Amino acid sequence: MVRRLKEGEHRITPQRLAILEVLAKSEGHPSAEDIFRQLADSHPTMSPATVYKTLALLKLEGEVLELEFSGLANRYDGRKPYPHPHVICTGCGLVIDPQLSGLEEITGRVMAETGFAIATHRLDFFGLCPRCRDKGPDRRQQDNGITQSQPPTTKEIDDE
Repeated sequence: MVRRLKEGEHRITPQRLAILEVLAKSEGHPSAEDIFRQLADSHPTMSPATVYKTLALLKLEGEVLELEFSGLANRYDGRKPYPHPHVICTGCGLVIDPQLSGLEEITGRVMAETGFAIATHRLDFFGLCPRCRDKGPDRRQQDNGITQSQPPTTKEIDDE
């Protein structure tokens, strides 16, 4: 990830490096607020603005993929900063990357059928994760279809 934040182009501050590390190690798709909370104790002078500005820079440099949602905080993917599908739980907000083959073929077909030169794409699937499905409709807390609560980790889902 640091390959584009070279000396002279953009300073690699301890705060930026810490944000990069969180994104590189995250198995989920953290929000800017999640990143800030993770780093607040170890970087007490870091502000939420630093996180947002760093994420904007990383997005501009193609080092992070921003997932924008209405009703849910934007999430960031530093492990796969290129277009790929996501599955989003409308109950808890969990975001996972499914293994889906054939996306390049579909993109090629869309270009051939429309004449568009596709620069990027986004494919999201919305539904309920196993954990939320097991809670039942009366125990799910939903806000316009998507809550802003902390989603479970992939490990928590696998352990159930």
